[in-house]
Amino acid sequence: MKRVVFIATVAALAAATVTTPAQARQPSAETGPNTEYVVLYRQGVSAVDARRAIQAAGGSLLKENGAVGVATVTSTNPGFTAALQGSDPIEGVARNRSVGSVPKAVPATGAARGAVEARAAEKEGRDAPGGTKAVKPGKAAPAAEPLSELQWDMKQIHATVDGSHSREQGDPGVLVAILDTGVDGSHPDIAPNFNHELSRNFTVDIPYDADGNEVDGPCEEDPDGSCEDPADVDEDGHGTHVASALASPINGLGIAGVAPKVSIVNLRVGSDIGYFFLQPAVDALTYAGDVGIDVANMSFYIDPWLSNCADNPADSPAERLEQATVKKAMQRALDYAHARGVTLVAGAGNEGADITKDYVDTSSPNYVRVPGERPHPRTISSNCSIMPAQGNHVITVSGTGVSGRKAYGSNYGDGFIDLAAPGGDSFDTPDNRSDITKATLAAYPQALAEARGELNPDGTPNVKYLVRDCQGGVCAYYEYLQGTSMAAPRAAGVAALIVGKYGVRDRVHGGKTLNPTVVETILKASATRPGCPTPPAYTYTRHLSNGNTVVTTHLCEGNKLRNGFYGYGVVDALRAVR
Repeated sequence: MKRVVFIATVAALAAATVTTPAQARQPSAETGPNTEYVVLYRQGVSAVDARRAIQAAGGSLLKENGAVGVATVTSTNPGFTAALQGSDPIEGVARNRSVGSVPKAVPATGAARGAVEARAAEKEGRDAPGGTKAVKPGKAAPAAEPLSELQWDMKQIHATVDGSHSREQGDPGVLVAILDTGVDGSHPDIAPNFNHELSRNFTVDIPYDADGNEVDGPCEEDPDGSCEDPADVDEDGHGTHVASALASPINGLGIAGVAPKVSIVNLRVGSDIGYFFLQPAVDALTYAGDVGIDVANMSFYIDPWLSNCADNPADSPAERLEQATVKKAMQRALDYAHARGVTLVAGAGNEGADITKDYVDTSSPNYVRVPGERPHPRTISSNCSIMPAQGNHVITVSGTGVSGRKAYGSNYGDGFIDLAAPGGDSFDTPDNRSDITKATLAAYPQALAEARGELNPDGTPNVKYLVRDCQGGVCAYYEYLQGTSMAAPRAAGVAALIVGKYGVRDRVHGGKTLNPTVVETILKASATRPGCPTPPAYTYTRHLSNGNTVVTTHLCEGNKLRNGFYGYGVVDALRAVR
């Protein structure tokens, strides 16, 4: 994947047609709430026939991705899903979210429960004892970035000034897509590598869910007064952290990423609070394949189902159908991107579960799409799939802590994990008490720090999870986060170095390109193999700040060549380019 820039919106997303939405009908006694659906066309059918089936079922076409046969549709017909079942041109349908819901009286501080819970592990440790005293880095090595001594993660994979950066720093012709909540393209430690021309926003913010709960909040309260943000902002912080870990430049400020000279392309697919729905992800992946993206980082799963099951007895027939639709539609998009040269990398997830065994999910569905919808307990079996992490052609990455152990929250499983990379574990300390510096450090938007009240009047952070660095009158902020969301970009960064080192000229898009299968082979062959711990049943102890202690045991299965904690090993940037 990769290349330089592409012409005119890349032929309008290659065969993807966008139609203007019809005026939404107001619900009446004969209609239900205006609900958004993703409809999967049967492969080989005429798009015209599929559109006719949608219209006959009471749907209005909003967007159509002709490359993989996926459309976004709205309908007030409560029987829309049932009306499409059995229709020859249609293979699947999934509820996406509510549209235009009238909000109830909700507190201004209301938040989307599911998204907040899903991200809790990434920010765990922020409330540990220690006050708000600023973190002070040690003395950086000569020629290293000022905050390099806080980057234990880069030392673990030898992506340092005397490691891989002395041999390969990446190539601007290597394009790395960040499929996330957005990227702050103005951040001083991102801007030099940010590709404005190719960056796109495939989603819109969600003011309220179907129950009237505040999600991203009113559009008019957004910094730009709109729910449709530019493709160079991040009002969550997650995507900016991911982009920085992967590709912050060596510029004498803050930190350096794994691949400090590659180009960052922001393909925003997540809302401000971190919901990732099907259609934006599909559209971003097909776009990535069309414009020549080389590496795509996917630190998310498709909401509202943690894992998609086609036959789970705890789910209704309609819920099973929509989960089957998510799996099929995402796989089509992954296949499309991979076939066009995109190396696909995803985080394994933060549930601390062995994904190859049955486990219980109590979080899904995590978003209220129809009034009264609530999560329910479901036993997840091996025929269910976390998407995109369990999709074909995806390199799935577990997370490690500062000691090298698998992080306590990282999902695992022999045959599920392909590789491991540092993602942070705040409890990976001698006394098993949280230390936020054992998470990973990367860029954070200044606008968020100001909006969230995280700065003192003089601009210094008043919270312990932020670090500021100022050089030559320019200041930038960095945030500690942990999780497989942080592990994935460090593996993707090594993949980008491999494309820069061994890639060939991309005659279609410019820049460099390298077959994703070759990239994956080099990643695995160059990884360091710690093997399972001894004994293989590893016990994690966490002394929480509230006085409670949590003890969990994870069993590592497999051998030194490949196992459930580390897959084929921990990525190593120096070995990959040496």
